[in-house]
Amino acid sequence: RLMKVDTNLQPADFRRATTKLFELAASKVQVLDRTWDVARGAPVFTVQGRYTTRGWTEWTQGFQYGCMLLVFDATDDTPLYERAQQRTVQHMLAHVTHMGVHDHGFNNISTYGNLRRLIEEGRGPQEKWVRRFCETALQCSGAVQAMRWSSTADRDPEHGGGYVYSFNGPHSLFIDTIRTVRVLGAAYRLGHVLMGENDVQINLLGRSIKHTLTSAKYNIFDGSSSHTYDVRGRTSHEVIFNVNDGRFRCRSTQQGYSPFSTWTRGLAWAMLGFAEQLEFLRVLSGLEIRKACGVSKSKVLGICQAAALAVCDHYIHDVSAQDGVVYWDDGAPGLARLGQWADRPADPYNDHEPVDASASAIAAQGLIRLGTYLGPRKGCVYRQAGLTIARTLLGPPYLSVRARHQGLLLHTVYHRPNGWDYIPPGRKVPCGESTMWGDYHLLELALLIRRIADGGPYPKFF
Repeated sequence: RLMKVDTNLQPADFRRATTKLFELAASKVQVLDRTWDVARGAPVFTVQGRYTTRGWTEWTQGFQYGCMLLVFDATDDTPLYERAQQRTVQHMLAHVTHMGVHDHGFNNISTYGNLRRLIEEGRGPQEKWVRRFCETALQCSGAVQAMRWSSTADRDPEHGGGYVYSFNGPHSLFIDTIRTVRVLGAAYRLGHVLMGENDVQINLLGRSIKHTLTSAKYNIFDGSSSHTYDVRGRTSHEVIFNVNDGRFRCRSTQQGYSPFSTWTRGLAWAMLGFAEQLEFLRVLSGLEIRKACGVSKSKVLGICQAAALAVCDHYIHDVSAQDGVVYWDDGAPGLARLGQWADRPADPYNDHEPVDASASAIAAQGLIRLGTYLGPRKGCVYRQAGLTIARTLLGPPYLSVRARHQGLLLHTVYHRPNGWDYIPPGRKVPCGESTMWGDYHLLELALLIRRIADGGPYPKFF
């Protein structure tokens, strides 16, 4: 089983496709902004082509305004930038001080982070108050996120020693959070620290690295143990620890099929999260890394790279269909009824299990970033795999071209076990709908490819 990677694709080949995407997005993000009632909460997914909400943790509002900023980035639509900035100031502060979630890197990097990045690049208006406002928000967000901390019993610092716990509580480590801890890194780079009891200074970089090492140790299988389901790169959505003594207890899942199969969006978060951590940690000095976590820079980078390679290889070799798109979980029972599903393009209209194109959009960016990090020789296959997925997602049947459909990326799912996703009449599984994070990450992917093609600044959260 092997994804069919196109080794000839180049970022410049995507100019027409990305232009079409951003033209579609320019209209759709404005329609959503005009029609959405903020009092309902945040838009989450579409039902019959119109965005609706699903109150859980409101983790998608930042993606809504972040989409507007990404469209501005590609089109120079200044009024859209101004509206996104206004919405961020109006509605996002509660996310900065939200003590109850692990989602800060989603909501706040997508808004305050993108605003600051655009100002840094000379693209956004150079108003000093906006930059300072965004930096303050990121500093506070990093500190608030770092407060959700549980320590583990590991004595070896290479195993991490702690983690930012999920909204399930102090016992719960989600793989999703590997892309959230970048807000700790952003706050650290801005010179911030978390102040604890008795004025103890808590190093935000240290907690970011420790969480990353803990995730690598416990969420990612490396293929070397005697565990029955130990497949290299297999990713557990959730890991459970005993909060009384910090010991590892078991693996679990909230949105996947089982603790021992790969929920593919969780896999994608790991692919992108570890790749971005590699980009970030590489620019730091060995002294500040060792001071933060007690582990050498070379060892930290080695652990992160091994995890990134494992999850990306698992995606390419074990999980993806031929065209680079994944079904929602590689252990989903209905896949057996699809026969040799990995040997042909994914079928979003099948009767047995839904695909999740949002996972593929997230994964594609992770592959491209890892490939860029590794360089032309070692990273070529990963970059080309990411481009191959992008080509699939930017065309039919995944790109939403109908003006009346508010989404951009079709055939995405939110929560298959809970049955939250819309199933059209005459169908047996969810299909044809969009999610806020799927749209955001498709735009982020397209922007990354465009920047590489044009030789522009490489987008980084830090």
